[in-house]
Amino acid sequence: MINLTRVIVAIRGWWAGRAFEKGVRNPRAAQERFLKRLLKENAQTAFGRDHDFVGVETFEDFRARVPMRNYEGHKVYIDRMIDGESDILTTLDPFMYGTTSGTTASPKLIPVNTLWKKGLSSLLRLWIARCQKTHPKMLSHRILTITSPAVEGYTDKGVPIGSVSGLTQKRAPKVIRKNLAVPYQIAEIKDYDLRYALSMRFALSGPVSTIVTPNPSTILKLAEVGVEHGDAIVRAVREGTLGFDPKDFQNSDDPKQTEILNELASSLKPDPDRADFLQGCINRKGRLLPKDAWPQLAVIGCWLGGSCGAQAHRLADYFPESLPFRDLGLRATEATVTIPLEDHSASGVLAIHGNYYEFIPEDEIQEENPTVLGAHELEVGKSYYILLTTSSGLYRYDINDVIQVQGFHHKTPVIAFMRKGRDMVNITGEKLHINQVLDATRAAAETMDFGWQQLQIIPNVDASRYDFLLEPMSNEASDTEMSEFLAEFDRHLMLLNMEYEQKRRSHRLSMPQLYRMNVGWSERKRFREVSMGGKRDAQYKWAMIQQEWDDFSRSQVFSDHSANTMEIDISSIKATPSKSDTLPD
Repeated sequence: MINLTRVIVAIRGWWAGRAFEKGVRNPRAAQERFLKRLLKENAQTAFGRDHDFVGVETFEDFRARVPMRNYEGHKVYIDRMIDGESDILTTLDPFMYGTTSGTTASPKLIPVNTLWKKGLSSLLRLWIARCQKTHPKMLSHRILTITSPAVEGYTDKGVPIGSVSGLTQKRAPKVIRKNLAVPYQIAEIKDYDLRYALSMRFALSGPVSTIVTPNPSTILKLAEVGVEHGDAIVRAVREGTLGFDPKDFQNSDDPKQTEILNELASSLKPDPDRADFLQGCINRKGRLLPKDAWPQLAVIGCWLGGSCGAQAHRLADYFPESLPFRDLGLRATEATVTIPLEDHSASGVLAIHGNYYEFIPEDEIQEENPTVLGAHELEVGKSYYILLTTSSGLYRYDINDVIQVQGFHHKTPVIAFMRKGRDMVNITGEKLHINQVLDATRAAAETMDFGWQQLQIIPNVDASRYDFLLEPMSNEASDTEMSEFLAEFDRHLMLLNMEYEQKRRSHRLSMPQLYRMNVGWSERKRFREVSMGGKRDAQYKWAMIQQEWDDFSRSQVFSDHSANTMEIDISSIKATPSKSDTLPD
């Protein structure tokens, strides 16, 4: 059965690679074919008529008729689709909406149609085929992958809202599903801790040759669960039980969760031989480590770029030093952008036949008329913002990602994700916008009747948390009041950003650390940057997001309030519709 899986993957990967290889040799022609076909097929949609798709002959025509826009610029059309109208962005109605966090509390709903899904499947097969060519044993045993629920809700018209990767796994051929280490049903368990515990219990019940999940923090969490609950998992494998009492977790009275747990329990059988093997791992090392439990592991597929790269480095504590890592490519709910071709690199070849791309030099993004380049016009070493035009109906979509060109494959750019762009910061996939930080600060200040003057947020990747610098109106507040303020800030941030909430609930993000700054810090910092840094006073703009601490700000800390001071009860917060780190994320 496993050999059949490998044959099927190889054949489908070879077929997907034909269009890819043709495109990378002539990226301009491949982009022209994609764009012309997309505009012709959708010329009579509401968006196509509003922007005169019929009159588009060249790339320049397209740019002249369609302004670049973000999600909010597409929302008026998406809302019409959600209300049940057809032929709005594309002639194909969406069969679902993928969710991801936006700049406000409301999640973005990205339309997903069958053409987009077909393209995603092709690119996933291509990634597997390329990786299998380098690591032929990657499909010799089970695959460990973690997804979100296929359906997390519905529109008023009954269209599913949820995770594309969850839907893909749920609808996968039986020959593929039988080779997955973690049953899909676990994705539908509401409690995060129980979900991870059972995921690791099932994953450790047999050999694994490939781990594929975008966010390395997910893999870290699984490894930590294995170490923490090693003895319970070994006992569960030996006895053929789930190994965890649902009453010890949240939502224990939820009938859907109970149904899932009963179904999972009925599928288990005692396996004393596997339990003896796992117990031997514990006896030798004192804890159950993935590198000992899965000696057959051939490759890990996860993100290696941006802040995720730091998370991936931490996996060295749990996996062999020689284990290959293959980036999954630049993927988002909106599109799959790159196909990595080699291990231990965050870069990948632009998926030239999958979307239409435009690029704006990083330093021109705020200009009224920035330079706009095609994929064939990029330069090695330069950084750009990327615009997407996709088969799901996003046109010149500003995804707010900064990429860097690191080479070429034939004539097509090899790019790597560097960071989120304007007014956004990210550690584990939460994509935190400064508007959300401001709103959370204001809400916490109102609750606490607390006066403040200025703030700054700094990602602390190593500690998996945000450093929150706050200048109060005075330093009269007590340490207890500051701790309560921090708790309120964190609570409101979870309500405003569904992915931040999810990462906090799963403990992949720690509570922010609050630094109370000396009164006058922001004004003294502004003076220093104007007088010593060459910035113009009239054009000075306070940076609410910084990527790292500066020495002056460190010298201005009045007091700090860490997660250990007051960790709030996350379970008390009303959950918002959320999405795990999935393919795509």
